[in-house]
Amino acid sequence: MKITKLLTKDTIRLSIKGQKKLDAIEDLVDVLDSAGILSDRHEFKEAILKREESSTTGIGEGIAIPHAKTTAVKKPAIAFGRSVAGVDYESLDGQPAHLFFMIAAPEGANNTHLEALSRLSSILMNEEARKQLLEAKTEQDILNIIDSYDEEDEAEDESMEGKKNFIIAVTACPTGIAHTYMAADSLKAKAAEMGVDIKVETNGSSGAKNVLTQQEIEEAVAVIVAADTKVEMNRFNGKHVIETAVADGIRKPQALIEKALKQDAPIYKGNESSEKESTEKRSVGAAIYKHLMNGVSNMLPFVVGGGILIAISFMFGINASDPNDPSYNAFAAALNTIGGGNAFGLMIPVLAGFIAMSIADRPGFAPGMVGGLLAATGGAGFLGGLVAGFLAGYLVVGLKKAFMGLPASLEGIKTILIYPLLGIAFTGLIMLYVVNGPVGALNTGISEWLSGLGTGNAVLLGIVLGLMMSFDMGGPINKAAYVFGTGLLANGVYEPMAAIMAAGMVPPLGIAIATTIFRRKFNKQDREAGKVNYIMGLSFITEGAIPFAAADPIRVIPSVMAGSAVAGGLSMLFGISLRAPHGGVFVMPLVDGNWLLYLLAVVIGAVVSALLLGILKKPVQ
Repeated sequence: MKITKLLTKDTIRLSIKGQKKLDAIEDLVDVLDSAGILSDRHEFKEAILKREESSTTGIGEGIAIPHAKTTAVKKPAIAFGRSVAGVDYESLDGQPAHLFFMIAAPEGANNTHLEALSRLSSILMNEEARKQLLEAKTEQDILNIIDSYDEEDEAEDESMEGKKNFIIAVTACPTGIAHTYMAADSLKAKAAEMGVDIKVETNGSSGAKNVLTQQEIEEAVAVIVAADTKVEMNRFNGKHVIETAVADGIRKPQALIEKALKQDAPIYKGNESSEKESTEKRSVGAAIYKHLMNGVSNMLPFVVGGGILIAISFMFGINASDPNDPSYNAFAAALNTIGGGNAFGLMIPVLAGFIAMSIADRPGFAPGMVGGLLAATGGAGFLGGLVAGFLAGYLVVGLKKAFMGLPASLEGIKTILIYPLLGIAFTGLIMLYVVNGPVGALNTGISEWLSGLGTGNAVLLGIVLGLMMSFDMGGPINKAAYVFGTGLLANGVYEPMAAIMAAGMVPPLGIAIATTIFRRKFNKQDREAGKVNYIMGLSFITEGAIPFAAADPIRVIPSVMAGSAVAGGLSMLFGISLRAPHGGVFVMPLVDGNWLLYLLAVVIGAVVSALLLGILKKPVQ
């Protein structure tokens, strides 16, 4: 597809109004909206501004290419704008921008459209094309100039076969429309000027193009990765790799190429070596936290799905899954078997397996799973699963070190025979004869103590859990409270989980209510964000409050902590228990106890936070 199918006379403005970045964006959004390209002008503009937050699209040389890919776009299009006086666009070279191409791509844009958009980025790297666009007199002149440089690329992937001393590169940006291809063209143009062979893989919206082969990677002098988004890196294991922003690929191609030729970059260590290196750089506590969170995040789908199924089965009657009870219901029994007997049954083995895998990579997974299953069946519960995961992981790390001296010809039998055999055996024996007894007794003691808490102590526990949930809203202390609650689910203690979810819903809801009632205490942007927090709070996404806490921690954090403490304490006072560790308001009808009282606890906590925010925050000037 030719670029001029997307850029038409209706989407060209020869004179941009204003001299500020927002003026230019506003003008170009108006052009697209007037041409009938947008279904939601506000949503598209927000998408453009969000892209600018990650890095400016003012690429230098007097060019800016604001772009977004969103459902607010009806069909792919390009808007052109020009400012002879120049616009302060926060460009990479600090110079004013004169030429603007706003790219609007719908979520469902096909490869043909995306390739045309990417070719525009390449044309703008041509100095003569830029000069002609600045001097054009009419809209038709603009179209003619673009058309004269627009050649549809039908070339096959480049190959470095038979070449020596070449370098390779990968470019990628978050949207994969503009910067990806401009960086690639800039690197290729500069390499040609320097007499250097280079192959550049582009990871764009239409997929990876000019993909590097394993042979090319092995034979290359070095690798340049100019990317602002995730790139598959393990394939570069053992190579000198320069990692930099995609903007550097556009602005500093010569410096990057010279650095690559000199191999002036660290050797990338993927898989086990990179994991080992990164773990060594962390503190012991940070490494343990990382491994724990890996296990918990993979365990949660089993807990959430299983917990909700169990809760639904109880709607038929608390004993509806028991064949000997008069309230027996076959469907309720099936749900209870799926959720409790199977999903919950896998919870601890999955936790242990993924903790071990985080520590020792894939060889740790099987020993961790088996150790976790032994903990679950041996009465050691959640605590035993934690021990099994770390035990299996570090045992396998020890086995790797012990068998480092094996001949290369025997390398293959390590992962298929030695690690699983010895890892499962040692982990299993230690769990059976050392861990399960004392940890099982501790686990039982904790469960009985929590189940027997008096009202006063139960409320105090709810208050403490509420304070923890709101102190860092998604950070380590919040996660510690959440892991505590999910772990107790495996032991049949459900009240703390209810308090934790109630407390976690309060921060975003309290802020949402405050931005609605005390409008003078918040600017327009905060009020808009506050509306989103209604949804986040009702969905138990505590992190919605983080931007507000970061902007004004002295007032916001104590306010939301107070509200969460109230909600957590009231939940325990009302005797609410919850088997589903997520879902927010959507799982409230599934709680054990009066769900209206549970909702009341959340509402009271949110109102307390909102009132404190209204009192503590000063009016916006």
